[in-house]
Amino acid sequence: MAEAWLDFLVSVDCGSSLGVYMGRIFSVDQKMQTISLSQPYRNGVRCTVGELTLSANDIKDLKILEMPQGQMKSQARAREEVSSQMQSQSRVQSQMPSQRNGISQCCEEFNCITGRRGSGPGDSGGPVMQMLHMKGGEGDRQTTPQPISKRYGERSVQRGSCSPQQKEQGCHAQSATTDASTDKCLGALNKAIRRRHNSWSSTTRFPGAGTPSKAGNRRVCRGRDKTDDCFADDLDNLLATEFDFEGNLALFDKAAVFQEIASHEKCNGVARRVKYRHDENILEPQPAVFRQISVPEQSKMEYCTDTGLVVPAVTPELHQQLLAAAERGGLTLERRMEVVGICASQMALMLLGGSSRLDPKNSHQRPSVVVLCGVHEQGAQGIACARHLANHGVSVLVYLHNCTKSPPVIAAELRLLQGTTATCMSQHAGLPTGPVDLLVNCLDCTKTCTAQREQPWYRSVVAWAGGSRAPVLTIDPPASGPATPGGLQSKWSLALGLPLALGEGAGRVYLCDLGIPESIFQEVGILYHPPFG
Repeated sequence: MAEAWLDFLVSVDCGSSLGVYMGRIFSVDQKMQTISLSQPYRNGVRCTVGELTLSANDIKDLKILEMPQGQMKSQARAREEVSSQMQSQSRVQSQMPSQRNGISQCCEEFNCITGRRGSGPGDSGGPVMQMLHMKGGEGDRQTTPQPISKRYGERSVQRGSCSPQQKEQGCHAQSATTDASTDKCLGALNKAIRRRHNSWSSTTRFPGAGTPSKAGNRRVCRGRDKTDDCFADDLDNLLATEFDFEGNLALFDKAAVFQEIASHEKCNGVARRVKYRHDENILEPQPAVFRQISVPEQSKMEYCTDTGLVVPAVTPELHQQLLAAAERGGLTLERRMEVVGICASQMALMLLGGSSRLDPKNSHQRPSVVVLCGVHEQGAQGIACARHLANHGVSVLVYLHNCTKSPPVIAAELRLLQGTTATCMSQHAGLPTGPVDLLVNCLDCTKTCTAQREQPWYRSVVAWAGGSRAPVLTIDPPASGPATPGGLQSKWSLALGLPLALGEGAGRVYLCDLGIPESIFQEVGILYHPPFG
């Protein structure tokens, strides 16, 4: 009994701890209750050992994946024997007198008409499972008995077919009578067969028989069934052969195919379409004009933006004329202060690290900014920048030199600053001694730059700024530039409207858009096109 399971391909489930094993059985020990597998796989991975023994206590489930070839052939033969026995039994049952009834009478009449000599359908093995005898060709020939087709459910006889001997006996003269009698007989036969097919006995005694068709003028189907011709081949050998993808891919020469396509297009004179990238413009661009701003007088210095646009420097006198014309056009000093404060604060926030530095989870490391302001218009711009930085949660300290007389714009900005968390002081001795993240320089003014730098308080503040080693952002630097003796060395500078001619100490120069219309630029003689992207 144990040898009957040898060479079976099985899948053995040993639970979640041991896994699932697959292999062929080469040994079964009934005494020890074990099975041995050759070339085993565990969870789809080939085992390092060639043989593996499993105990019945560890096996949860066992599935047979493939049987040996000999076992499969023996089972196929057994199925064929059972099928032949069922067919022979159906023939015997079909010959019983209680089941023949009107079918035998119709077949006898049909035989008499066609020239067949016989007592009834019982002589030829049954009315349904046996075909009628015919005469044709060069002599009397009897067709091989065949079962009714499973696909069509009937096998009909061609009417009016006669042998050469029947033609001599007057077959043509009797064709009309034969056709009429044949139609009558076939109609009765079809009704009997249909009556038997629709009953319960048709499924048990005539397996595979279908409902016959009313058309009786088709030829007799000879040979094997079409289903057998299509599906009779053995598929085991086909499934065992693996498709060689690499070998078939090596047969395809892509370079040769593309070369053949290119040569064919070249011979036919077909121009190949030019391919463009997703970021490439397919339209012919016009020549770029990088000089879109021109000033009345030739500039001593020119700046260039990241996109290549040329921005000329203007003189302090022309810059003052531009601001005065903008104020006459409605851009007042207070509005200009607000614009400069917003732009400067946004630039300072970007330099401090942006939103990552001002994260609420990072409140214990708030950035610190010191704004150094003079008593003039540039100082008021620094105070406006300090107010916006304090509104964004930055720790701001404003240094404003103590002066008995200050412009109204300074007083207005100080009143707004008092409503924030920013601190204002006028003594340079109180400047922080710890590290500072950013210094905003608004000490210098074009009118009082030279005289102011000679004062002791200015030198003290510049010395403290140099010792703090913090980066410096200068707002609206004067034309002389911070590079003059005594000034702060800036890393960034923010110019307003159009830049002045600055020195190397100004660092990298940025341009602030004050919102001045183009008509005001044209009023002072400047041909202007916005350089902002």
